[in-house]
Order: sequence, then structure tokens, then C-alpha cells
Amino acid sequence: MKTTRHPKAARPAPSRETAGLRARLAEAEETLRAIRAGEVDTLMVTGKQGPQMFTLHGAEHAYRVLIESMNEGALTIAADQMILYANQGFARMVDCPLEQVIGGSLRRFLSVPDRAALGPLLKRGRPAGGKLLLGLQVTGGARLPVQISIRPLARNGFKGVIIGLVVTDLTESRRNEELLRALSHRQVQTQEAERGRVALELHDHITQLLCAVLVRCQTLADKLPAGAGPAKAEARRLRALLGQTAGEVERISHDLRPGILEYLGLAAVLRDTSNRFAQRTGVSVRLACVHLTERPAPNIELALYRILEEALKNVEQHARARHVNVLLTKCGGGVQLVILDDGVGFNARRPPGGRPAKGGLGLLAMRERAAYMGGELQVKSTPRAGTEIKICIPLPAAPAAN
Repeated sequence: MKTTRHPKAARPAPSRETAGLRARLAEAEETLRAIRAGEVDTLMVTGKQGPQMFTLHGAEHAYRVLIESMNEGALTIAADQMILYANQGFARMVDCPLEQVIGGSLRRFLSVPDRAALGPLLKRGRPAGGKLLLGLQVTGGARLPVQISIRPLARNGFKGVIIGLVVTDLTESRRNEELLRALSHRQVQTQEAERGRVALELHDHITQLLCAVLVRCQTLADKLPAGAGPAKAEARRLRALLGQTAGEVERISHDLRPGILEYLGLAAVLRDTSNRFAQRTGVSVRLACVHLTERPAPNIELALYRILEEALKNVEQHARARHVNVLLTKCGGGVQLVILDDGVGFNARRPPGGRPAKGGLGLLAMRERAAYMGGELQVKSTPRAGTEIKICIPLPAAPAAN
């Protein structure tokens, strides 16, 4: 007798497969829960290299609770950057469920340039570890600035390399830095405006009054009779003193805000500043300026002038140099200023005064002025080999002709 099989008879198989998958998922979830609760001492993972044994000591339960509750992200990864463990802090950073993070690759959360930067640090496997600033790709396309601290860990029976990572969110830190920088720039603007006002007052009022007193003193000396020798001599000494005072006031006015910058431009004020420095200190200054087809904006000219002023002050106080070269040229779509001396130099990581290079007040002021203009300042120096300071500031693009 021939039996006909009904088509619906083949459908029980998928239901058994679904039930099996659900059972495996429930088992995995229970395993993760037990690991987080510290109830598991040993975990075996089957991978391409065969079964791998991980030991989870029960005495480390308090430590694991601490890792789970910390604000930083914590990861352990294999040499191929597969994530073996991640805490909830990291999952929150990347806005991804923890079960989708563990077992995946760290590369998923890194851009191509950041992968290239992180790869060599992981391969080196230095016992002291290392730190790196990069950005995490957050679910939804956002980029989260973070600092990653890297440290090789004990293998605990695992055949490959295990690397521990601590990920610190820098969003708040960057925001505070931006606020402080904006405050610093505002302070510089206010300071420059006040300098300009005081310089104008000194030049247009105080200097003129001193000159008027000097003329009256000269007139008084001329009117004294020939027999009043001591009084005439005293009047001449008073006139000389008034002339010195007027010259000093004019110098202070020039240092506060050189009028030559406004009327003759950057090259002229750099030449004037270099000549004044050479005359005062005896240090030879060689200046070379290329012709700029378009004059930079006043705030860019002022920033470069102040940077040269600060650099020459450092040369006078620390460098013990005999020669200084100053070069004003172009750099791509911007203007570049280079100050090179043949002085004693310093360790770029720890200049005179014992402060790190980025923390010295003079260098910090120059960096901030360059950064405020959208530029960058670079310092190259070694002991007994001189110092080179290079500043490149981009110029605004000229508007397209209609």
C-alpha cells in the first residue's frame, strides 16, 4: 500500500531548532550572570585554537564588582583584538548592549586611523603598557574622545596574549579645556584692548605734556641771566631729565602696542623689534621676510608679533645665544614665522624652570596665541644645540570672484 506524506509533516524540525537555540541563549545568559556575580571559578571557551581555560578566582569577586561599578570602561582583549570581557561602563560609552560587545572585535568601535595607531601599541606588549588618545565610534555615528591605557595581563592558562584596557571618557575634560581656552582668549583680547588704550593715552597725552614741559624748561633756562650760572645749569639738567622721561614713556607706549604694526605692517614691526633687541642685548639678529601677496589680518599680525616678542625674551633670559635667525615666509595657505637661536637649548620635555615644555608660561602663551588663530606652534630643542620655534597660521581664503 502506497503512503502519501503530507507537506506539513516536515515542520516540527524548525521548532526543535528554535527550542535548541533558545536553550543555548538561556544558558549563555545564565553563564554571563554567574560570571558577573562571581559564582564561576573556571570558564572554558572553544575557539579556533581549541578549548581555552580561563580561571576566575572567587577571591576576586570584590574586584570584579569594582570594575563593573567604575565610571571608566574596562576591557580585556586577545591579540587579534577580540573582546574577551567588557564592563557596563564601556557598553554605555559605545551605546551598545553588553552581550553584543563581548565576543566582538574592538576594531568595530575604531576608525581606520585609530586602528593604525592602536595596533603597534598592542603588538609591542610592553610590560609598562602605554596610553593613547583616540575616538570611539558610538552607535549612531557619533565619535567619543577617550584615553586608552594599555597593560598586558597574566594569561591564566590562555595560550595567547591577553591585554587589559581602561577607557576614560574625555568629553567633559575636553569641554572644560574649551571653556578655559575661550576664557583665556577672551582675557587676551581684553588685555590687548587695554594695552592699546594705555599706549594711546601715553603717546597722545603724557608724551605731549612732557614735551611741553621740556620746551618750557628750555625757555626758562634761556631767560635766566648770565650771572645765574647754577640755576641755568640746574635748568639744563632738568631739561635732560625730562627728555629721558619722555623717551622712556615713548618706549613703554611702543612696547604696549607698536603703532608701526598698524601703519606699516608685520614685516616692519618684526624688523623694528629685532633691531631693538640686538641693540639692547648685543645678540646678532638676522631677519628675512618674504613678500606676502596679501597682508594678514590685524589679529594674526599681532599674534605673530607677540610670539616673536616672547621668543626673544626667552632668548635673552635663558638661551645665552650669540645669533638669532628670524624668518617670515609662507606655509601652504598661511603665514609661517621661524625663530632659531644657537643658544644652550634645553630638554623639550623639561625646559629651564623644571616645568614640562607644554606647561612653561612663555611657551604656553605662545601656543595659546597660535591656537587662537587656528595655527600650530612647534618647538625643537636639545641641550647645547639651540632652539627652533616654528609657527604656522592659516590665512582665510579669499572670497571667490563673481
